[in-house]
Amino acid sequence: MKKSTYLIFSLNKYICGINTGYIDEVCALPELTPTFNPSLNIIGTVNIRGDILPVIDLNLYFGNSTQNYRLTDSLVILKCENLRVGIIVNKIQEVKSIDPKEIITDFSHNPEISDFQRKKIVFGIISNQQDIFILHHPENWFQNTEIQHFISEEIHNSQLLDNSHFHTSKLLSTQQSNFQSNATLQEKEVFRERANSLKLSTEIQDVKNLRPLTVFELNGDFFSIDLKLVREFTDVQKMTPIPCCPAYIIGNMNLRGEILTLIDIGRLLNLPARSLANASKVMVIEVENIVVGLVVEDVCDVMFLLNPQDLKPIHPLMYSNNKDYLQGTVPYREKMMCLVNLEKILLTGGLIVDETI
Repeated sequence: MKKSTYLIFSLNKYICGINTGYIDEVCALPELTPTFNPSLNIIGTVNIRGDILPVIDLNLYFGNSTQNYRLTDSLVILKCENLRVGIIVNKIQEVKSIDPKEIITDFSHNPEISDFQRKKIVFGIISNQQDIFILHHPENWFQNTEIQHFISEEIHNSQLLDNSHFHTSKLLSTQQSNFQSNATLQEKEVFRERANSLKLSTEIQDVKNLRPLTVFELNGDFFSIDLKLVREFTDVQKMTPIPCCPAYIIGNMNLRGEILTLIDIGRLLNLPARSLANASKVMVIEVENIVVGLVVEDVCDVMFLLNPQDLKPIHPLMYSNNKDYLQGTVPYREKMMCLVNLEKILLTGGLIVDETI
């Protein structure tokens, strides 16, 4: 049976995976508007380019209490038929190719997991170094008609407020301020900025022109590359050094029988030398039949949608020696993120190893 790809993420004490076929987009967690009638484990709504989407806290499905949300949390938008909903996850870890034979579905020996399976939350488990809960198809968590009815009620109540004599803007502002009440003022502002960015209407922001990026971290700074170049994510495994190579080519790794050359683009960008002990992830990249692995400290966002109009020129003092490898910069979380021209690095940066050496 053919393998399927799953987005792997952490959720409180659990590691979960969901089939990527259901994923519409992924973004950093924004400020949510609390619901008028909380139900169905929906904790709020988010406005994404004019569409009001319900947001579910999966912790509630697992019997946990609602968590304090953090700036590092992500919002994963799922699409089931014609319905879109958001789920909050703690940390996106990787995209993993999984053989159905690896998934265990008999939980008779584990009452807790059997209960999750009975509620149609968990389909199965992959037992490895750490158990991965493979989530059921999202349409099994709830009835589409229930969600659609909920959305209709939310829109109807919003319209009533708009037509009422109440100070609607003040009321809505009070509603939104209740989101993550324990956050600092600076954190609340970041949540709010994210929400404002997401709700830009299609009249202002053409969705077709948005550029999906994958964001990663090097030496505490944020960088991104085009998502279309990313084949998969994996953990750093045993590396074999390659003799007679530049410092930025750090070795080979066996990835399911394929020899993968690992590179550190931080060296090309003149970032301070770093210990590979901090590098935990490999982004497998393919450009014009060239396949390499980028060694990074962390993958921050699997899919970040960039409006090209937001991209600003690189400051002359930033990575000045190799600024030709960077296409611009854009605000991301509390810092700035640089967009890397990976095609230029791979095709003209001298990264192709002469195997005859």
